[in-house]
Amino acid sequence: MVVGEDGADLVFHALADATRRDILTRVSRAGQSVSALARLYPMSFAAVQKHVAVLERAELVTKERRGREQIVHGNPSALRDVVGGLMDTYERIWRQRADRITELLQEET
Repeated sequence: MVVGEDGADLVFHALADATRRDILTRVSRAGQSVSALARLYPMSFAAVQKHVAVLERAELVTKERRGREQIVHGNPSALRDVVGGLMDTYERIWRQRADRITELLQEET
C-alpha cells in the first residue's frame, strides 16, 4: 500500500502527466490490455508500457497476465488512501491553527 509522503509523491508524479491520467480513467472503467492502450496513443508501445509502469509503481493500477496479454486494471483504493491521508493531515493542521487563534483571542479579553 502506498502511504506517507513518499506514496503521495509517487501518486502525484503519476497523475502529473495527461496520458497517464487518461490511461487511469480508461482502465478504471474496464481493464484493458497494454496492447489495446498502445493503439490509443500516438506513441510507441514501449512508451505506453513506461506510463503504465509509473502508474503501477504508484499502485494506481494493477496488471494481470492473461495468456500473452497483460491486462491493466484501475486501483481506486490507492488514490483514496493517499488523498484521505493528506486530507487528515491538513485538517489536523488547520484545526490546530484555529484552536491557537481561539486561544489568542481569549487571552486578549
